[in-house]
Amino acid sequence: MFTGIVEAVGTLAAITPKGEDISVTVNVGKLDMSDVKLGDSIATNGVCLTVVAFDEQSYSADLSLETLNKTGFADYQVGGKVNLEKAMLPTTRFGGHIVSGHVDGVGEIVERNPVGRAIELWVAMPAELSKYVAEKGSITVDGISLTINDLRKNAFKLTIVPHTSEETTIDEFQVGRKVNLEVDVLARYMERLLLSKQEQQEPESRLTMEFLQQNGFA
Repeated sequence: MFTGIVEAVGTLAAITPKGEDISVTVNVGKLDMSDVKLGDSIATNGVCLTVVAFDEQSYSADLSLETLNKTGFADYQVGGKVNLEKAMLPTTRFGGHIVSGHVDGVGEIVERNPVGRAIELWVAMPAELSKYVAEKGSITVDGISLTINDLRKNAFKLTIVPHTSEETTIDEFQVGRKVNLEVDVLARYMERLLLSKQEQQEPESRLTMEFLQQNGFA
């Protein structure tokens, strides 16, 4: 699990095809690797990746075809910047929200406007995600925990303060850029809870083929 509070901005040092999959190597910038072990998870632009090799300056991870199809990684190039966050510890200060590192869909920056020292972004999202998005709720964009400030049909607005721009890749977000989106996991659990309750309340149908035959309907 993660919090969506980016710890460092890394650089894609290598992208190596492995059949239909790929392997990536990421230079970690200022990310502290002293406590990283093989098999640990590092959120990379919001995608939970498993470390398969590492040193003090970098780590490598494998990405499946499923991950490539569901995230923006298929379009990434060597030299691209990525937001990094190590998996949270029980003692971690919880500054963001609960983030699983499992991307729900790919969005697109459709507007970028300066507002004082802040940046206002409008992000288009897949229609199927709109039911999980609420004004003043949380969403993860390329691994960054952000607050939704306004909504349109299948789009949401973010207001980015200078500190967030300086510590993440948001300064590179221009109109047309694709971004990884993860909705608030609590919204998904709430949906499942309500659906489960509805299913339990629905009466079992007594309409059977035998009943239809007996009454001349079949």
